[in-house]
Amino acid sequence: MTRSSLVALDLGQHEFRESVDELALLATSAGAEVIGTFVSKKRSPDSATFIGSGKVQEILAHCEAEDVELIIFNHSLSPAQQRNLEKALGRRVIDRTGLILDIFAIRARSFEGKLQVELAQLQYMASRLVRGNAELYGQQGGIGMRGPGETQLETDRRLIGVKVKQLKTRLEKLQKQRQTQRRQRERRGQFTVAIVGYTNAGKSTLFNCIASDKAYAADQLFATLDTTTRRVWLAPKVDMALSDTVGFIRDLSHSLVDAFKATLESAVHADLLLHVVDASSLVRHSQIAEVNKVLQEIEAGDVPQVIIWNKIDACERSVEVERDGNGKILSVAVSARYGLGIAELRECLTELAGNFYAQSRGADTQSDELQWA
Repeated sequence: MTRSSLVALDLGQHEFRESVDELALLATSAGAEVIGTFVSKKRSPDSATFIGSGKVQEILAHCEAEDVELIIFNHSLSPAQQRNLEKALGRRVIDRTGLILDIFAIRARSFEGKLQVELAQLQYMASRLVRGNAELYGQQGGIGMRGPGETQLETDRRLIGVKVKQLKTRLEKLQKQRQTQRRQRERRGQFTVAIVGYTNAGKSTLFNCIASDKAYAADQLFATLDTTTRRVWLAPKVDMALSDTVGFIRDLSHSLVDAFKATLESAVHADLLLHVVDASSLVRHSQIAEVNKVLQEIEAGDVPQVIIWNKIDACERSVEVERDGNGKILSVAVSARYGLGIAELRECLTELAGNFYAQSRGADTQSDELQWA
């Protein structure tokens, strides 16, 4: 394991402590051994090192005493800040985005998932290519100094640009294949449901319960990166296409959201979202808000949702189906780990699927309008 220390700057953001705890979980998920955590409070980050020269010296002393190999920041660092910190500390420095990308690289299993991770990594790397000194050569003139017409920096950028273009082309082909599959489901008029939620809320465990499948599920952040879709029979002649998706997290950069937009298409085009929430989490409401923010970014904010309060076994909550005054299903409380409430959830899905198929056959009744308004 890589001996690592964490650095977080309190800039007055909401739920700062929870964000730091989350960084520790992310670091552990990436295979880091967290030796220490540095937390300080400032009005604004330092433009050169983000944390200021005094804190840099404090961290350097700690790193030398504890033989720390890696410093992980709970923020997005500019390329210049990262470079300045590595020079001052004499160690590798990564930011929150770089850490999440590393976890993505570990977790990606499907061909498409690996392509998306590689694309995101290359785009992240391209922004951090900087001009060196003696290491780079170029059109400086003189004998032995006539380069091939471009500096090494320009060569690296060009090669990355070519690779990015290739990856985008391959991902576009895979996207077209998914669009074809989706059109086939639409022609069949199939009810489509996507499971979404904050990372480690129990989405894959719930997916396995409903679909009787064996999708990878673990008590760790970003256990699932690849979308899995299964046809699930709810009742005789009543089925649905159920998809498990990548989890969301706070402060997810736009570049990471963009990289996984293709994977999240199942949520954009779903007829219903099962929004899984860890009912035992003290910050569950802010996690709901973070998920909804990302759904808006990928243009899935208007897809109907049912909240699934998961892990009720951890907070002594009972199985419950909540409806509004018109009978519309708002939420279902379950424990996917122990199978509590799964029968009730399947009954709700059967009801919603029945309403969907009735609508698709043109049965535009008042009750249908209430369910799918």
